[in-house]
Amino acid sequence: MRRRVLERAARLRRVGPYQLQAAIAAVHAEERSDWAAIAGLYAQLARLAPSPIVELNRAVAVAMASNLDEGLDLIAQIEGLDDYHLLHAARADLLRRLGRRDEAKGAYRRALALAPNRVERAYLERRLSEVG
Repeated sequence: MRRRVLERAARLRRVGPYQLQAAIAAVHAEERSDWAAIAGLYAQLARLAPSPIVELNRAVAVAMASNLDEGLDLIAQIEGLDDYHLLHAARADLLRRLGRRDEAKGAYRRALALAPNRVERAYLERRLSEVG
């Protein structure tokens, strides 16, 4: 059902930010997320509705699609999210995946210090303990 609605909207040839957000959600809802498709959709969204959050999500999608280092480079270029815990959590996760444990620890600690609630703090504490 979701796919049909999105396909019908795409035929209108007037893509907007909400349509792109719905498409991203639909791709995530598939059995396996197509990270390359998600990265492409975020690139389109960044052109239509630029924001640091969109850029962060695009960076993560790029990292998951093909290249962890490229994702880290994109995160490093984002401005205005220094106090946003999810930027540091995403960076920490990519560093962990690359085996850069000391850097991952620092990023997890920064995310933990900024996390707004106990559920997110508990998750980040678990991840921090996993990297040692």
